[in-house]
Amino acid sequence: MAKFVDRYTYRVTWSEEDQEYVAMCAEFPSLSWLAETQEEALSGIRALVKECLSDMEENGELAPEPMATKKYSGKFMVRVPPETHRHLAMEAAEAGVSLNRLVASRLH
Repeated sequence: MAKFVDRYTYRVTWSEEDQEYVAMCAEFPSLSWLAETQEEALSGIRALVKECLSDMEENGELAPEPMATKKYSGKFMVRVPPETHRHLAMEAAEAGVSLNRLVASRLH
């Protein structure tokens, strides 16, 4: 399981509050690592995730699937207020495109 540490989704950003770089892993939202450089932060979070995966394996727990290997259908439902739905439907009609195409273009 620990061998999959490279397949997870990592992000390193500056933390103004901590005055350091903070690294996070999308699949393990409760984990983070602070460091003086971006490289140290990334290295730290990767080591922490690897340790967490090893612990999970020892305890017979299932690790989260990496986002990079998940299959997505391309469909998801979004609820909006009726007024927003009406406004978007009118915009789509005026543009001569489907509502789906209009919304998808805005999300991209």
